Amino acid sequence: MEKVIIIKYAELSTKSDNINFFIKTLKHNIESLLQKETFSISSDVGRMIIYTDNIPKVMEKLKTVFGIHEIMIGYIFKEKDLDTIKENVLSLIKDKEFNTFRVTTKRSDKHYEIPSVEVSKLTGAHILKNIPNKKVLLENFDLEVCIEIRINEVLIYFGGIKGLGGYPVSTLGKGLLMLSGGIDSPVAGYLAMKRGIRLEAIYFDSPPHTSDMAREKVFDLARKLSIYNGSVKVHVINFTHIQEEIIKNIPNYYLITIMRRFMYEISALVANRCNAHVIINGESVGQVASQTLKSMEVINEAIKKPVLRPVCCFDKLEIIDLAKKIGTYDISIRPYEDCCTIFVPKHPVIHPDLKLAKEYEKLIDKDELIYEAIKNQKIITLNNDDKDYSDLL
Repeated sequence: MEKVIIIKYAELSTKSDNINFFIKTLKHNIESLLQKETFSISSDVGRMIIYTDNIPKVMEKLKTVFGIHEIMIGYIFKEKDLDTIKENVLSLIKDKEFNTFRVTTKRSDKHYEIPSVEVSKLTGAHILKNIPNKKVLLENFDLEVCIEIRINEVLIYFGGIKGLGGYPVSTLGKGLLMLSGGIDSPVAGYLAMKRGIRLEAIYFDSPPHTSDMAREKVFDLARKLSIYNGSVKVHVINFTHIQEEIIKNIPNYYLITIMRRFMYEISALVANRCNAHVIINGESVGQVASQTLKSMEVINEAIKKPVLRPVCCFDKLEIIDLAKKIGTYDISIRPYEDCCTIFVPKHPVIHPDLKLAKEYEKLIDKDELIYEAIKNQKIITLNNDDKDYSDLL
């Protein structure tokens, strides 16, 4: 008998035209994740099998991979006669806790003499005979016994651990995440990765108005997201000069609107340079003044690049719950302000006028400020192994 890990795909089955690409990408992501382990992978349209000597450690790592519906332990036997199959199933389930079960059989070996339905029926009868007080249920069962009769072996497995679902990261292309130190943007990044988008991030830094600790908080958030992304490249934009020019020249109640338009324009230009198809942020409708529908319309007008807002219709508590689940919440609530919170006016406009916003922008040298900000950006690549950022910036 050989123990293996079996992976069932998530939404790949809905993408029949591109399923080989999805499987290839998932396999690549898993191989990158397990590069320090000893393993081999076989895959087909139905599922993937991982052969490794360190099953617990590998299974734990697979919990961070998008595109997986279920992770199970399987058992490979060379003997294919039905009596041996029945005994092997019995030995594997005798210590499991269940009241109801069903047996499902598949045959990739079409020359096997016994039909799949008959294998299931006879194996189920053998279980009922040898383990008292059990019952067969075809739906709402406690345990499913899966038997695959292959060319040279039999594979037996049971229900396992639920995977993250979604699409493998990279299958839908790249997005640029506007990563602040708050709760919402890391959650938005996580949800974007779940839809198959590989992330790079952009962070607007405002020293000395924001501290080194605020920057480190953002880097820690990027590290957390790298668990699912492999690594995260962060484009650090010094936003200080732009903010100071806006504060000096723009009426107080339009500060946030103009500031966000600048951020969008810079993000769009950086996205184009790094071949990101979309911008992603943590905006949630109505949560703050810049996130009313009218504000979003006026701010979004600054660019043509599509903007995804994965948490736009979430309640704050829903976002917090997900942040706790993915491990970003405790980082996000560290008491260090980012550039979006340090200069918030008491009464920001909630229904800005586009023509007026454009008139205000003429009061500052927008193109030169944006050019300088992008020219002086610093790019760092973070992964979950990084601990010290002192030499990065």
